[in-house]
Amino acid sequence: MSVSQSRCVVAIVSLARHHEAAGKFPLPAILRWGRIKFGFNNPVLVDGENGIIAGHGRVLVARKLGLKQVLVIELAHLSATQKRAYILADNRLAENAGWDRDLLSVELADLDELGSELGDLGFDGADLDALLGHGEANAREEETPEPPTHPVSRPGDLWLLGNHRLLCGDSTDAVAVERLLNGIAPHLMVTDPPYGVDYDPGWRNATGATRTQRTGKVLNDDRADWRAAWALFPGDVTYVWHGALHASTVAESLVASGFEIRSQII
Repeated sequence: MSVSQSRCVVAIVSLARHHEAAGKFPLPAILRWGRIKFGFNNPVLVDGENGIIAGHGRVLVARKLGLKQVLVIELAHLSATQKRAYILADNRLAENAGWDRDLLSVELADLDELGSELGDLGFDGADLDALLGHGEANAREEETPEPPTHPVSRPGDLWLLGNHRLLCGDSTDAVAVERLLNGIAPHLMVTDPPYGVDYDPGWRNATGATRTQRTGKVLNDDRADWRAAWALFPGDVTYVWHGALHASTVAESLVASGFEIRSQII
């Protein structure tokens, strides 16, 4: 086998059974294959008599473009039987080649961001939409299910709302908070935790103080000190709603967690 060398296009001949098939390629599709944009970088494989073993389409493109020479690799060591077998194997192996679609999607997205013309790579619009996630995103938007009659959220449920993340969990649980933040360190925490007043709506209902009946209890409303939650916040600023009854407890827990009380709004 010889190393890559330039050879005159007119001197290269197609082997009889493959010449006709090579001419069936539509020229625009072949041109889009990359010969103009990227140059002629893939050598043609020829035998010792300039007969094409692999690269019939490339030679056809070169002739259409008026190129005088192309790169070739001479495989003069192959017997007649080996040449015929190689021609079939070369095409068949290409047909059997596959893609790692996850890696392909990442590579296409990077090229798209860099301004590369993805249409020059041979993928049609539908392929590109699917690989870049456009079609999948549209499908998800169109197939948004109706909410259930009695929706249920369970501890551990994580909802992705555009750029926002909503977790059904415990704000004093370091693992849950780490999962929610996902490596992001927010600048501000806005929170309205239980006030520690053991809220009971019964007296409001009995006096008719509200137009609607209040029911239920506030979970964990027997505590006002939430320093276990403050300690898991990686930022520097927080707005905290709290009840006046335990204002000093809330202030003490915040100061103990490294915050400075700057103002109170009543």
